[in-house]
Amino acid sequence: MVEWLKPGAFIGSIVFALIGVVIFWLCFIIIDKITPYNLWEEIVEKQNVALGLVVAAMCLGISIIVAAAIHG
Repeated sequence: MVEWLKPGAFIGSIVFALIGVVIFWLCFIIIDKITPYNLWEEIVEKQNVALGLVVAAMCLGISIIVAAAIHG
């Protein structure tokens, strides 16, 4: 049988994925609060592409850190 189809491994993967998403969103909210402006408003309403790229890079960095923490 394939290793990832075992119930324990499957449920563990789902739990770790949910934990990773929650940690990611908490980090995003914290960074949004410490910046002097509303990130969502700047990116979506004002179409600030430069800030969008910075936030995208930040999101990738947080995601890599969370994945490494969960994996390791």
